[in-house]
Amino acid sequence: MPRPEVLERIKSAEDEADEIVALAENDRDERIAEARKRAEEIRTEAEQEAQELKERRLEEAREEIDAECEQVLEEGEQEREALAERARDRVDEVTDHVVELFQEDVHAQT
Repeated sequence: MPRPEVLERIKSAEDEADEIVALAENDRDERIAEARKRAEEIRTEAEQEAQELKERRLEEAREEIDAECEQVLEEGEQEREALAERARDRVDEVTDHVVELFQEDVHAQT
């Protein structure tokens, strides 16, 4: 085989190899770009899910706090009613006692 022909075949093989390398690099760059895009999508989805979970838990906590607050208020109202009832029940007793003390003071002065 003559020398110029061999050189031409070598040059052709080198050009073909350069083309294959360029295609491979381009494919690699596209895959990297796609992987970065997908990673960003996954990160965004995860952040959104975390935010939604946080909001759900906050709402659940608020509901629990509201329920507990209502229970405490109800118990306080019941205790207040019980105290008021006991006070009403003792009005006559206290009135009689005060009248007795007054009468004793009046008799002690005469």
